[in-house]
Amino acid sequence: MRTEQRPFTTPSLATIRNLGILAHVDAGKTTITERILFATGAVHKRGEVHDGTTVTDFDPQERDRGITIFAAAVSCAWGGHRLNLIDTPGHVDFSDEVERALRVLDGAVTVFDAVAGVEPQSESVWRQADRHGVPRIAFVNKLDRAGADLDTAVASIRERLGAVPLVVQLPIGQEDGFTGVVDLVRMRALVWDTGSDTYESGPVPDPLREEAGRRRRALEETLAELHPVALEEFCATAALSEHTLAAALRDVTLSGDGLVVLCGSAYRNRGVEPLLDAVLAYLPSPADVPAVRGTPDGGTEQERAADPQEPFTALAFKVTATATGRLTYLRVYAGTTRKGDTVLDAGTGRTERIGRILRVQADRHEEMEEVTAGDIVAVVGLKNVRAGATLCAPAAPLLLEPPLVAEPVVTVAVEARRNADIGRLASALARLAVEDPSLVVRSDPETGQTVLSGMGELHLEVAVEKIRRGHGLDVAVGRPQVSYRETVVRGVTGLVYRHVKQDGGAGQFAHVVIDVEPRKEAGMEFRSAVVGGRVPQEYARAVEAGCRDALAEGPLGGHPVTGLKVTLTDGATHSKDSSEMAFRAAGRFALREALRASVMELLEPVVEVTVSVPDEAVGGVLGDLAARRGRVSGSTSQAGTAVITAAVPLAELFGYASGLRGRTRGRGTFTTRPAASAPVPRAVAEALLAAR
Repeated sequence: MRTEQRPFTTPSLATIRNLGILAHVDAGKTTITERILFATGAVHKRGEVHDGTTVTDFDPQERDRGITIFAAAVSCAWGGHRLNLIDTPGHVDFSDEVERALRVLDGAVTVFDAVAGVEPQSESVWRQADRHGVPRIAFVNKLDRAGADLDTAVASIRERLGAVPLVVQLPIGQEDGFTGVVDLVRMRALVWDTGSDTYESGPVPDPLREEAGRRRRALEETLAELHPVALEEFCATAALSEHTLAAALRDVTLSGDGLVVLCGSAYRNRGVEPLLDAVLAYLPSPADVPAVRGTPDGGTEQERAADPQEPFTALAFKVTATATGRLTYLRVYAGTTRKGDTVLDAGTGRTERIGRILRVQADRHEEMEEVTAGDIVAVVGLKNVRAGATLCAPAAPLLLEPPLVAEPVVTVAVEARRNADIGRLASALARLAVEDPSLVVRSDPETGQTVLSGMGELHLEVAVEKIRRGHGLDVAVGRPQVSYRETVVRGVTGLVYRHVKQDGGAGQFAHVVIDVEPRKEAGMEFRSAVVGGRVPQEYARAVEAGCRDALAEGPLGGHPVTGLKVTLTDGATHSKDSSEMAFRAAGRFALREALRASVMELLEPVVEVTVSVPDEAVGGVLGDLAARRGRVSGSTSQAGTAVITAAVPLAELFGYASGLRGRTRGRGTFTTRPAASAPVPRAVAEALLAAR
């Protein structure tokens, strides 16, 4: 059932599918993507992760490490439809890549390991997709592995994700004997012969006929509970037709009320074609998703429909530097743009010219003359556009909400070993920050060192290695340090600050009174309670801006401040000397004084660690977690393997991988995901602050 790739043409909205592949690391996302490209005729040889021959993991570091690091976009054709597919990373350190991809996707395939079921990062990306409202279908992969069990994996989906699984396939054979699936919607068997790239369709095998009938009945009953039309037909005929069943499955997928579950083994090329058919049948096209909403310059929120005739509107979700130029990846929400057109960056107000439009095939590209609403492409020629920017027609500006950028939690000092390379290192770091918004580059005011911050050790390792390989720089890297935060435990009320400056000419005058109190949520909440116009609204906004400036360095150790509420309660102005600049300075200095007078506390990032170890190593692992200030929250054991879940301060996990390998003779593995921030114990905090 393999098809040849057809020449790219401008597709209609209904024939486009913008989807991502989401999963925990090593669940098989990249292998599925490679099999999809092979099945659709986009490539003529199957790439393998272990051989370093995959299309989407084309970066040298990805091939060396055997994991996906950067979200890669590919396009292919199946059943008369255009599939724009993004293979996302599965490692927690690169969750920001997943976030940016989900912002522009219409649907997703979530991959689960048939042995492990729902794993920690599977749960994290599931919650990310929930937040973006992205409809999903599920693919239970690796059914050929020892211990694989579809029902157990489905049970974990139900229990850990709170989803309603709608299993539409029944495996034929188990583990090494897995040869195909029974399609419960059409009640037919799909069997792949050993070494064959295609499947044969036939009647349901006699030994599975009764089980298939029972599962089809259970599927109908569940759908009848979720879908009114299915309920009406089920009550009238005690069964559902194939047409009603398929239509109801699509509706509950789009609404998020149910999750269609398929199964197979991507490595053995079994189950890929039915998965592609399910993508077309159940996941939405750009015409099925709500119109994008944005804000014109100084106006109220507006909608812009996915229509080629609407004013051009697109979101830049990824920027990469290649040997042939700077690529900016766009999701086009409305309108049409052509090669050579001028577009507006709505955030900065700058105009840019589109040099070339490219259909993306990972690291290979095909030129296009134009791109229309609903499509995902890369463009060349945009010199200053950053990830998250909105591009639109200059005559119809509209600013879309950018993807969220997570706060970095680990930092390292980076410096060039040769003085001659200092300038080149600064340029390389600046380029990195443009390509990956979750990387933050700053200069430490105390040491003068250049500090690179990211989402984890691996994230920073990859970034530094990219500098070494891509720019040929020899750099020295300091030990990783955790990004601490400071927060208010007990605030102050009625703090008065007068900003008066007179040095000839126009002076500066601002008088503010603020209250500071703790806040459970992260960040700062600002409110003006001034009455009688004593502080005009524009000056109140300047005070807020000054307070946000002061959050950069707290009084304990110079760490960023979070978790506080600031209320402007009173103030005064001068008819000549007051200005927004004066009130911004007053807000900055007032909050600094208020924080010094408050009771402050140091916060540290905490991660949830899931450790899989042999039963005989459990004692040593638990003792080690306790020594790392870990709090164990759960432990299960199955088939000689224990799975321990614990909350551990991120600062205590540096070097944990090598320690775990030594403690378990190489048989232990662990995964992490961000949990929350927690107060640092007093003794630890005092030692940290003394060392600083």
